[in-house]
Amino acid sequence: MPAKDMTTDNKSIVRRALAALVATGDVDALARSLSDDFVHHRPDATSRTKAEWLAAVRTALGPLAGMQVEIRHVVADGDHVVLHSRRRLPGAGPEIAVVDIWRLDDGLIAETWEIIEPVAEATGHLTWWEPAY
Repeated sequence: MPAKDMTTDNKSIVRRALAALVATGDVDALARSLSDDFVHHRPDATSRTKAEWLAAVRTALGPLAGMQVEIRHVVADGDHVVLHSRRRLPGAGPEIAVVDIWRLDDGLIAETWEIIEPVAEATGHLTWWEPAY
């Protein structure tokens, strides 16, 4: 498959997986988009395997019901897709900025890296290298 077609297909796979999850809360649809040896990478290392990540997603769906997701950017290069979004809970809920990097293999999501930052705390992270006193 030409690189451009693979990039377009990979973007579509990621968009479909997330759209189904956000619109319907269908974790099983998300699970079908993941490879059996899927790995979730996060700085807090709270979940790594497919089963652990899906369990965390199921747990989060209750408190996150009605979350609004605005996809700001989707960029793909070969087998990697980068998705930048802003997410907000209904009403006056907090807003977060999220960057996900997805690696696909044979039409399935094989790995993801995820960074989440509460928008309200963003300015406090501009000088992350300064010691907190």
